[in-house]
Amino acid sequence: MFSRLIIATGNKGKYKEFVDIIRETGGNDFAEQIIFAPEISHLIVEETGKTYAENAMLKARAWAERSGLPCLADDSGLEVDALDGAPGLFSARIIHGNDTDKASWLLTQLDGISNRKARFSAALCLCVPDDFTLISEGYCYGNIAQSPRGANGFGYDPVFVPEGFNQTFAELPPDVKNKISHRTNAFKKILTVLMKGG
Repeated sequence: MFSRLIIATGNKGKYKEFVDIIRETGGNDFAEQIIFAPEISHLIVEETGKTYAENAMLKARAWAERSGLPCLADDSGLEVDALDGAPGLFSARIIHGNDTDKASWLLTQLDGISNRKARFSAALCLCVPDDFTLISEGYCYGNIAQSPRGANGFGYDPVFVPEGFNQTFAELPPDVKNKISHRTNAFKKILTVLMKGG
């Protein structure tokens, strides 16, 4: 479908996950070459949107304009019921520090709280220069673990247990996570639209 597709992220873990999702969900027909954006250019896009979809669109359009190539971008976050949806839109920057620091911050916020329900939310934007822009959203529901577990994935994966499983995202094999993740659910919607031709 595309000879080249840019994944508009600076997060290598997210890029790898997208490659796996596209290959496992869309097959090789979706994109022959999937490019990690920083490998072709340096571009910082300020995430000034008020929703995941707005931020995803900002990134996809900026990279499409810079490169002249189709671009896929996402914005995503972890929404915790007991924290009124926080960290949400600010999941990646709720505090200064690495992924471990952010997971620790979250567990501290939930100390002594029995309601551990949460969901990962993702908005994807596919921007094809001078042609079209598609946006979709996907979710994965689950609970926050009592402590970090597992070495796979990135972000809050070690503390998120998806519904129907006893393991965290970081404990599950990547191919299992990719079958149920919020990004996969959002990507499937984009793929469905493209396959229908509109």
